[in-house]
Amino acid sequence: MQVVVVETPELGDRSYLVHDGRVGFVVDPQRDIERILTEVDRAGIRVTHVLETHIHNDYLTGGLALAGRLEAAYVVAAADQVEFSRVPAVAGSEFGIGELLVRALHTPGHTPNHLSYLVFEQGEPRAVLTGGSLLYGTVGRTDLISAELTDTLTRQQFHSARRLMADLPDPTRVLPTHGFGSFCASSETSSTGDGDMASEKRQNLAATCRGEDEFVATVVAGLGPYPSYYRFMAPLNRRGPTAVAEAQVEAPGVEELRRRLEDGAWVMDIRPRREFARKHLAGSVGMELSPNYFSTYVGWLAPFADPITLIADGQEQLQTARRDLMRIGLDRVEGSALGLGGDPSRLPTRSYPVVDFRGLADSGAPGSSVLDVRQRDEWRRGHISGSQNIPIQDLPRRLSELPTAELWVHCQSGYRASVAASLMDRAGHSVVLIDDDFDKAHQSGLSIER
Repeated sequence: MQVVVVETPELGDRSYLVHDGRVGFVVDPQRDIERILTEVDRAGIRVTHVLETHIHNDYLTGGLALAGRLEAAYVVAAADQVEFSRVPAVAGSEFGIGELLVRALHTPGHTPNHLSYLVFEQGEPRAVLTGGSLLYGTVGRTDLISAELTDTLTRQQFHSARRLMADLPDPTRVLPTHGFGSFCASSETSSTGDGDMASEKRQNLAATCRGEDEFVATVVAGLGPYPSYYRFMAPLNRRGPTAVAEAQVEAPGVEELRRRLEDGAWVMDIRPRREFARKHLAGSVGMELSPNYFSTYVGWLAPFADPITLIADGQEQLQTARRDLMRIGLDRVEGSALGLGGDPSRLPTRSYPVVDFRGLADSGAPGSSVLDVRQRDEWRRGHISGSQNIPIQDLPRRLSELPTAELWVHCQSGYRASVAASLMDRAGHSVVLIDDDFDKAHQSGLSIER
């Protein structure tokens, strides 16, 4: 048995191609299916099945499109209501795929109908693809369906994880979809590499908690906020998304770009954050094209149904950004590949300073002039004395609360702060971006409260 991992670090997820050298199957593919098709061609195999562990909340699936392209069976839980033809799977459903046998296991918790897939080779269990059930060191979060179901799903998640650990032998490989930075994980994972069931029996939250109630309390206490675009993913996945289509990104003219900026439309500059701070179009939002943050924070902050205009330094940047946004259903994308709209002399520009924590310390600015845009749990673990905390996702609706005086904005590493600074600048606030690692704040002589 061979396992090919296809990572999507932008969303913290993994997809899998599993095969015996001749025939194989795919689990939880992302919408940009070309990556999987490349791996299938490289392996020189035939794919007979595409399997979903659950209806995803953090990305649009490529499963239906991939199955159609490969003329493979598309396997989805029988209990999930969908608007397309599929092979319905229930607990115990089995699929013979070359020399491999795949058995569906009902592992509710992340979603009510969640399935894991146990892979046998020569009659022995070799791997289990766990989706959002058993992750490395933790489990998938249990609050994405509804607040009313969170307690029930958390208890189901405990029993699903415990059952997997009890029933499967130690050498069984554990291959989760979530848990590599995805907000679908209930807490930070303990590993970024391959794991086996033996390690999960030692370290997984479901194993180390003394019982169900302690597990529930621990998981629920650790459930922080998640991106607002999540609420759109499951309904779109039930309809069956198309694959990401290759297309040239249309470029608006200068006057059209001016109109959008003046109307307050989401015109996003995806150049590096320091370049944005140095000079950008007045009214634009700085969203650096980062492989670990970009699509998540665009999906969290931008109006989901509205068209998006991008400002980039080249067509390759635009295409990458478009692909990343289409993974989460943001398909209405236009943009300019010519930097500041092609002719910045015809459009007003702005700028603001960028410093590190030493610069803040040397300035003598009071703590009350510091805005921390990290999450509340990060702030509680340590923050600059006197600083104000507004988590990044809350900032757009709370801009009116900010004082008119100059504000110094920071986060943990600079990315969220750069987005916040651009939103504040867009609203007319005087801002200084602190582009630095928060661990250096104390070293710079700043007072830290806990």
